[in-house]
Amino acid sequence: MPASAPAALARDIKAAQDHAASIAPISARYPRFGLDAAYEVAARVHQARLAEGARAVGRKIGFTNPAMWAALGVDFPVWGRVYAHTVVLEDGGEVRCRLDRYVEPRIEPEIVLHFGAEPPQTSDPARILDCVDWIAHGFELVQSHYPAWQFQAADTVADNALHGALFVGPRKEPTSLGPGLADRLARFQIDLSCNGTLRETGCGANVLGSPLAALAHLLTALAERPADEAIQAGELVTTGTLTRAYPVHAGETWSTTLDGIDLPGMRIVFEA
Repeated sequence: MPASAPAALARDIKAAQDHAASIAPISARYPRFGLDAAYEVAARVHQARLAEGARAVGRKIGFTNPAMWAALGVDFPVWGRVYAHTVVLEDGGEVRCRLDRYVEPRIEPEIVLHFGAEPPQTSDPARILDCVDWIAHGFELVQSHYPAWQFQAADTVADNALHGALFVGPRKEPTSLGPGLADRLARFQIDLSCNGTLRETGCGANVLGSPLAALAHLLTALAERPADEAIQAGELVTTGTLTRAYPVHAGETWSTTLDGIDLPGMRIVFEA
């Protein structure tokens, strides 16, 4: 790959994101395109967004559900950025979303953690929870600017881990969720329905064992990145889909109910 390629690729990716357009996978043009180059492209897109005035508010972890790996041709998690303009906080638990700004969108029910203090690099759930000041259930809308969701893992990293939007439901302090929270985050179940019909029952263990385990994986990955990419106090992290990612269409209403943890479900109505 020529030295000028990352800058050109970043421009292509950003243009596709800005205009809801499809592009050929980078790996189709550069078969040896790898993760290091992909994160460099993503960092360039991120810097361009900051230069335009976007405000980074957190991260998303992708591909934390191993049940999806074979279908998507990946075998490890990735991460991307979340911005103020891609997040909707909804205390009422119901949101509406226009789909015309997204390409081949899919819905993912997730657990969102917000850090009141910078988390240390650790796999200890208790130490991670000590840094969390609120927890919520949310929907991430993911999208693929690569036609028919055909890509390699590095392609998704360059495209901000396929992040489209994040809809966050009512937020609760960890202490309000009662004792044994780390264990319940692994064991709780979630029903995902479309227009009142159950599509799948997922659980906390589907994301690398638990949302806290997924967060520990991200902390390890970021420890190998530049120091200024570490998670800071005030950031949120959405920890990956608890079910498969389902295509969504205008006119559909998707909803969730959770059992085993005191977080309310959500409803999202999709519009053209």
